[in-house]
Amino acid sequence: MSKNIAIGVDIGGTGIKAAPVNLKTGQFTEDRYRIPTPQPSTPDAIARTVAKVIAKFNPSKKVPIGVAFPGVVQHGIVKTAANVDDSWIGTDLRAIIRDYAGHDVHVLNDADAAGFGEYRFGAAHGRRGSILMTTLGTGIGTAMIVDGTLVPNLELGHILIDGHDAEDRAAESARDRYGYDWEQWIEQLQKYYSEMERLLWPDLIIVGGGVSKSHHMFLPKLRLRAPIIPAELLNGAGIVGAAAAAAVEMKYERDEAKAAERSAKKKAAKEHSDA
Repeated sequence: MSKNIAIGVDIGGTGIKAAPVNLKTGQFTEDRYRIPTPQPSTPDAIARTVAKVIAKFNPSKKVPIGVAFPGVVQHGIVKTAANVDDSWIGTDLRAIIRDYAGHDVHVLNDADAAGFGEYRFGAAHGRRGSILMTTLGTGIGTAMIVDGTLVPNLELGHILIDGHDAEDRAAESARDRYGYDWEQWIEQLQKYYSEMERLLWPDLIIVGGGVSKSHHMFLPKLRLRAPIIPAELLNGAGIVGAAAAAAVEMKYERDEAKAAERSAKKKAAKEHSDA
């Protein structure tokens, strides 16, 4: 694989998907490979499946690999697991995938991956300031990128509005749950995004999720300070963002290791000269 290629993996409730990504263009360099998410979706079962989708592309050890997970991930440890087995909570995601895949990986929340993908190659490409990414689906996924830096694990779909978890009324699934027509759902979206603006003052809001294909039905009717636009990468955002984030993290870790090595050499040279 070229040095400008990284692999992105997106773990979902129904499928685990992966593809190599060109880090200059954000395009897949091979067709996406998908395996149904095993049931029950335990850590070992999913890690084995992730290892299979990675092995499909036979990456060298130098290829960055990013894995997007549907839950809060702090320092590689899974803290929440809404759409997979509860046994994931407390699991070292990075370690278990490394054990099965034989390759180190960078891990992050799936909404964070999608947001970073949109920032690097999609609707927010080249934009500075505070960018809020939201995905409207079964729930509401959120990500915030501030001047190019991802602020991880912002579970802003769970803020309380009118005494209810926001995603209960404003997620795309609420349309079926409560029988909302477009106007009724838009009213709930207006409340949600107005609260996001009150709290965060974003410069740009991006809306993803399957319903974003029908963005013309609702986005023009929202009255907000910030521009609100549809995502561009669609279902590939998680893969692209995970790959891009892994490349950034690998470079950071390598630079950090080189700095530590230089510091150690300077210290040794000083000790030698003082002896």
